[in-house]
Amino acid sequence: MQVVVAESSTIVRSGMSAVLKRLPGMNLHIIEIASPESLHSYMQMHIPDVMIVNPLFGGWFDFAAFKATHHKAETKYIALVCSIIDESLLKGYDEQFTLYDHTDTITEKLEKLFHIDNEEDSEKDSEQETLSQREKEIVTCVVKGMTNKAIADQLFLSIHTVITHRRNIARKLQIHSPAGLTIYAIVNKLVELQDIKEAL
Repeated sequence: MQVVVAESSTIVRSGMSAVLKRLPGMNLHIIEIASPESLHSYMQMHIPDVMIVNPLFGGWFDFAAFKATHHKAETKYIALVCSIIDESLLKGYDEQFTLYDHTDTITEKLEKLFHIDNEEDSEKDSEQETLSQREKEIVTCVVKGMTNKAIADQLFLSIHTVITHRRNIARKLQIHSPAGLTIYAIVNKLVELQDIKEAL
């Protein structure tokens, strides 16, 4: 990932670059730019993935005009906030870093910006979101302590269908015990604690 750090202060610019180079699990190629003129020249020939720029770069950085001149849909713009500035100067940026951000925070912001996730985690999340209404009803019944036969009778399904649904629920949620399902159901507000107490 190609990252431009545009900042006139050598200490801040070099410090930001050093932090970026140490981020775990990120393969970043850092380009340091010290003046607005150099930045304009660079952008005429290159398309960086990320541009980290101080909103006060060169005294006052006209971000809107710069973006209009060098519009690259692929480039993400991050404001490097080094002092107290007017919030309006941050308008249009995709994200912002401050001098007080921890490396974990910077990593998290970059991952969020580029949707870099652990594939397994994102698959689990998307599958959890696709739990059908029928599956939610079955989770509720299981948590209330109902047998497969009782669930089948209540929902007008065959026992075989209930078992298939339960297998799908376990696969989607990666939860293989009634206790785990109980926690899931409470957290996702599928049941009230009162319902569980009554079942016990």
